[in-house]
Amino acid sequence: MEEKKLKITLVKSTIGAVPKNKAIVESMGLRKIGKSIILPDNDATRGQIRKVSHLLKVEEA
Repeated sequence: MEEKKLKITLVKSTIGAVPKNKAIVESMGLRKIGKSIILPDNDATRGQIRKVSHLLKVEEA
């Protein structure tokens, strides 16, 4: 069975964001606006997305 994946794109800058939120975005592998990554759809990823949802666009991949 294939594991679900999420395509996550950084749409807003982390300049001026809370340092903890900057660290979350950086740990996901996002460095520049418009950059996309594909991560597994699990509880850990969902928790990270929930914390910085105002900076991201999330789609199913």
